[in-house]
Amino acid sequence: MIPLTDEEHRINRTPYFTYLLIAANILFFFMSNDITAEIFGVRAGDILSGQNLTTLITSMFLHGGLLHLLFNMWSLWIFGDNVEDDLGPVGYLALYFVSGIVGSYAFALFADPESIAIGASGAISGIMASYLILHPRNRVLTLIPIGFFITTMRINAPIFIGIWFLLQFVGFSTATDSGIAYSAHVGGFLAGLVLTMILKKPVTREFQAN
Repeated sequence: MIPLTDEEHRINRTPYFTYLLIAANILFFFMSNDITAEIFGVRAGDILSGQNLTTLITSMFLHGGLLHLLFNMWSLWIFGDNVEDDLGPVGYLALYFVSGIVGSYAFALFADPESIAIGASGAISGIMASYLILHPRNRVLTLIPIGFFITTMRINAPIFIGIWFLLQFVGFSTATDSGIAYSAHVGGFLAGLVLTMILKKPVTREFQAN
């Protein structure tokens, strides 16, 4: 399943930080190489021993290939603007970076000590979790390949994101060597759920006297 757009796209403010994050990721992708990933990526053993902690941030702006970058940035484009609008710039950035950091620690806990992870997937998983809580009635226009055919379908956001999370959890629990840090996705998503419950604004209701 590939998300194309969310149906409820109305926002009250320009999502400047979503745009900045996308631009920064694209810029660093074209400035990086394999050596950059070795230096600025998260090495599992280092993180767990308290070394090179700055890579918890720098690794979020690196990607392993063009498709990796495109899928992450497209998801950020679709879901990020609404979440930024809801939480405000400070809450949004806190959600993004904390989810990414938690995702990196989750990766480190279950990976070989010499394994290296790069990418914004943990952070974007947190954004998707936040969207699930903040916009449960929205629908996502989704591209669905069925054999040799491709169709589109409007899927309720909880169903779309729920299926996505289930696939990440299955990938994590089966422990296949696919080159995808499923544990980072799961960790970032769970962090996003918790943080959104803390950061979201309370719903206010207006009452009229009889």
